[in-house]
Amino acid sequence: MKREVLVNSNGIDKIIREISKKIYQDSEDMNEFAIVGVQTRGVELANRIKKNIEGLCGISVKSGILDISFYRDDLATRGVLPAIKETRIEFNITKKKILLVDDVIFTGRTVKAALDALTSFGRPRTIKLFTLIDRGNREFPIQPDYCGFHVKTDVKDNIMLLLKEIDNVEDTVILESSVD
Repeated sequence: MKREVLVNSNGIDKIIREISKKIYQDSEDMNEFAIVGVQTRGVELANRIKKNIEGLCGISVKSGILDISFYRDDLATRGVLPAIKETRIEFNITKKKILLVDDVIFTGRTVKAALDALTSFGRPRTIKLFTLIDRGNREFPIQPDYCGFHVKTDVKDNIMLLLKEIDNVEDTVILESSVD
């Protein structure tokens, strides 16, 4: 197994700052805007984006946490019940402009599950997607509206996002690829 660091802490910080600025510029009314992070690492990325946007606009941004465990389409084939995490959306999402945040987009199945879970809370005006990493190999026609960076991977490769708040190590994106 070959391990390669794709992005370090400074690179991740720069991406989050630049994307936050772009999201803020694209958002017309911050009172109708909210951020929802997909458990686990999407939540931390959403918190960082929220903090940056609040610094730009000077008002508090609504935010939530979404667990998609029971919305996955592979639940019956996994053999093990998933670890259930917190879902907390304490505002009415109907007619809101939602930014859905996840760490990595791969097949698109996680995002589809997140969309299903999110819309069970109401009918947002729009949902935009931010992912830090787009690794390709889509099975569903889902693309991020905002993306930190793209990396071409094989389906057997693994992308790991390590975050200091969750993993107790410096923020890093690592590609693990099998050596032929």
